[in-house]
Amino acid sequence: MKKLMYKINMAIIGIMVSAPAMAAVNENGLCVLMKDFRGVFNMVRTLAFIGAAFIIANWAWGFISKGEVKMDDVKTKGTAMLVGFILLFMIGTILSFLMTTSGAKTIGCPELLSW
Repeated sequence: MKKLMYKINMAIIGIMVSAPAMAAVNENGLCVLMKDFRGVFNMVRTLAFIGAAFIIANWAWGFISKGEVKMDDVKTKGTAMLVGFILLFMIGTILSFLMTTSGAKTIGCPELLSW
């Protein structure tokens, strides 16, 4: 529990340290970044969805090939794989949303609407 709290505290410190840097960016900085790196964001989105699919497929194939499900395996590996799947899927979903018209309107980038 102590190690977990240490990791959570470090994550919170990292978020707090990066917040002023995000606030210092001019209002069009994110729009220019997204416009210039559109291809990279699309590739990362695709790889995130593929990675999420491979995680679930690997987990399912492990149980299918063994022919039996042990609760210890589900408790140890299942939770980690499910968390990994959710994180990759959410990254892909967020990037997909940001690259659409409604995402561009949400973050206030009208120049992204002409893609």
